[in-house]
Amino acid sequence: MIAAVVVDVPSGSVNKTFDYKVPPELENWAEPGMRVIIPFGPRKLQGFILAVKQSSSVKGIKNITEILDPLPVLTPELIDLGQWLAENTLSFYITAYQAMLPAAMKATYEKFFTVLRAEMLSSEVSVLFSASGELSLNEVTNNHVHLLKELQELTKTGVLDVVYKVKDKANKKKVKFVSLADKTEAEELLKQNGKRAEKQKAVISELLSRPPGEYSLQEILHETGASLSSVQSLFKKGVIYMEEKEVYRDPFQGRNIKQTEPLPLTENQQNAITPILDSIENNEHQTILVHGVTGSGKTEIYLQSIQSVLDRGKEAIVLVPEISLTPQMVNRFKGRFGSSVAVLHSALSIGEKYDEWRKILRKEVSVVVGARSAVFAPFENLGIVIIDEEHESSYKQEDHPRYHARDVAIWRGKYHSCPIVLGSATPALETYARAQKGRYQLAELSSRVHSNPMPEVTIVDMRDELKNGNRSMFSNELMEKLKAGIEKGEQSVLFLNRRGYASFILCRDCGYVAQCPHCDISLTYHKRYGELKCHYCGYKEITPSACPSCSSEHIRFFGTGTQKVEEELAKVLPEARVIRMDVDTTSKKGSHERLLTAFGDGEADILLGTQMIAKGLDFPKVTLVGVLAADTMLHLPDFRASEKTFQLLTQVSGRAGRHELEGKVIVQGYDVEHYSIQLASQHDYLSFYNHEMKTRKLHQYPPFYYLGLLTFSHLELMQVVEASEKAASFLSKRLSPDSLLLGPVTSPIARVKDRYRYQVMIKYKNEPELRNWFEEIIAHFQKDKSIKDLQITGELNAQTLM
Repeated sequence: MIAAVVVDVPSGSVNKTFDYKVPPELENWAEPGMRVIIPFGPRKLQGFILAVKQSSSVKGIKNITEILDPLPVLTPELIDLGQWLAENTLSFYITAYQAMLPAAMKATYEKFFTVLRAEMLSSEVSVLFSASGELSLNEVTNNHVHLLKELQELTKTGVLDVVYKVKDKANKKKVKFVSLADKTEAEELLKQNGKRAEKQKAVISELLSRPPGEYSLQEILHETGASLSSVQSLFKKGVIYMEEKEVYRDPFQGRNIKQTEPLPLTENQQNAITPILDSIENNEHQTILVHGVTGSGKTEIYLQSIQSVLDRGKEAIVLVPEISLTPQMVNRFKGRFGSSVAVLHSALSIGEKYDEWRKILRKEVSVVVGARSAVFAPFENLGIVIIDEEHESSYKQEDHPRYHARDVAIWRGKYHSCPIVLGSATPALETYARAQKGRYQLAELSSRVHSNPMPEVTIVDMRDELKNGNRSMFSNELMEKLKAGIEKGEQSVLFLNRRGYASFILCRDCGYVAQCPHCDISLTYHKRYGELKCHYCGYKEITPSACPSCSSEHIRFFGTGTQKVEEELAKVLPEARVIRMDVDTTSKKGSHERLLTAFGDGEADILLGTQMIAKGLDFPKVTLVGVLAADTMLHLPDFRASEKTFQLLTQVSGRAGRHELEGKVIVQGYDVEHYSIQLASQHDYLSFYNHEMKTRKLHQYPPFYYLGLLTFSHLELMQVVEASEKAASFLSKRLSPDSLLLGPVTSPIARVKDRYRYQVMIKYKNEPELRNWFEEIIAHFQKDKSIKDLQITGELNAQTLM
């Protein structure tokens, strides 16, 4: 039997399957989709079996060393999906398959020295090998670095050999359980006298007082104060059983989630759910856009659609864009479907993610709620995929493989003949355009549940505030409303899409601005740590007290971040209790949920945050939303800047007045006449869509054109310029006259992590050969030995130019 294996080497020359012989003892075991360890050159590597066949035309093929999985980790569908994904995102096959699995299943490799001729070793080196006959390179570099040169020489002369070991990070959690073996003997032991057995008696009494069954050893020891030796003595006497079992890590342990019942649907909701239920009923693939204003009850539609899928014995995937959304979504889905729900998102530990993923693989759950990568959940009878807030840019992965979760979901929907539901109050222009053309089905929810009014929005021009002598970051109207809300016991949300204390520091004497030494971007001041940080590469330095360029002390902080807003609030509203949510305050595990729960429980008057608080959150007492700098995103070098501004403003406005209390929104900025801000204040998506579509058509941007993008990066500027010019010349001779070639030009951020960046852009409607041309360009530069360390990424449908 022969296995076709894709090998864990992300390289163009190895981007194919290699034939390996399956040893006789593994023939009944080996299946497509399993991880294996195989010899590859001098190393042992992890790989995936993609197919099994009876013969091979390749001579002298090697044996598979080991199979890592009792069952395939990739279903036949995921094997096909990985091949489609690699080809459509210009990625390697191995990269596509690894993206589908939890991090715990990605192998790590360790080098070991082994002895071939022991008599040639010095006494010091010989001692190191005496324990196990091998020595890891990590052990040498950490504890015996002075011997490294000698070990390398011994390897060159054939005294030592180097072997590679594959280490699997997938650790299963094991817990010891105890139970009574003989109740009569246990009761007899209780009657015996003697202080030595007091702790043993305590253990027996505890087990006798409980219903028959198995109990965690740790729990019994905690309750009785007994030691492990006491329990082991009882085990040796045959009074109790003791057994180690595998258990799942539970990220939601101790959380009290109330069970909920389906709510009666409004007429609007009933109209919106009908095409979804029809598609489920008829086993028909449809992509359905549920375009509903904020607070219109989209989540209840999702829940009842999923119930219909579960009633037919099928499975459901729900994608949410932000980790901060996940706690509320988890509560809603677990409240409705209980233990049938698994959760996959980046705030879980490696072990928790691994356990949640295994529940899916073992068919122990039927609903998955998670962020982007949950779209690869290994379900085999998928009945629906729901993408909430489908317009969010976080559904597009910016590393290899550069997939969009929406495209993967639609591929899976076709495979399983099931509906894909895209939900949003502010759909991406491409999505709404497809719905208008009839490629997607459109379901509109034009009003809020219970016909609650949309919040009233007031736009404040901060230039007028300055003229009237208000130099504060809060307009007079916003300050009045914040005070009034606190007095009434209501809550407010303040939104600013910039973390840190200040955007940059500047010397007023010489004009010096603190820049990152590795990226062409200014450093952001974080007052809490007294540091300047780069938000691209992580570089940080101590904040200078004087100008590093001219030694002047007139160094000032410009721009406003969430840290600075929090400090200002403490000055002007000392009575306000404030919770700040941004990347800095939510870096610890569980911090999102802890902060949101505290706000929901009324422990704060104001929730201040970046875009992680702008969408999906639902708090009944929030009556005021303040947007502090509505125009910050408008002037980014990105053709989607207006769209993102409109979406963010509409979403954050929708946090106000979602229940009985009326909502009010105050939007502050300096460029408030812009149509995206004006139309967001009117909750008018259709007018924004029509205006933006005209602009996109005029400038030949999506959805009227696709954007192909080649990005080049290198440590030397001239290497990047030369390579990008060659690529542009190659493409210019092949593109049709209807396509536009732009560049090569410097990327909007010209240098990141010391690497210079150039890009070539193609605006096209139909270029069937473009993928092949991009592959040809990438392959050419990979083979070109004259340019080392050149990195090229290609995208056939780029979402951003940054």
